[in-house]
Amino acid sequence: MSEHRDLVDPSLGEQLVSACRTTVGDSLRSIVYFTPDEYEQIYLRSDLEAEADLTGWVEHEAAGFRAQTAYDGTELGEYQYTLRVFENGYVTRVIDEDHGVFVTTDGITVRRSKEVTEAIGSTL
Repeated sequence: MSEHRDLVDPSLGEQLVSACRTTVGDSLRSIVYFTPDEYEQIYLRSDLEAEADLTGWVEHEAAGFRAQTAYDGTELGEYQYTLRVFENGYVTRVIDEDHGVFVTTDGITVRRSKEVTEAIGSTL
């Protein structure tokens, strides 16, 4: 897994930032676009440190590519998104075929998490 600074077309990056900011507002912390092999952080809130090592995070979230097929045919229906809850924030991950996005937020409700995944999905 490697960081690639030009992975995302600038217009797609702007659309993703706009969609996420519109949905979750000032609680948005970061946005990372990723594929099975590469990633690019396309947004980081100005009050956060840019030195975070994202490779481990992205490798873990990229495991979601397997989840797309792992849950095929279950009575629960089609896999939609993942919400992870931490002491000081949340991670919402959306995967669409061979690319995905995860956003981190200060606070988010399940309803708002679903709204941001729908906004990301319509942008991807």
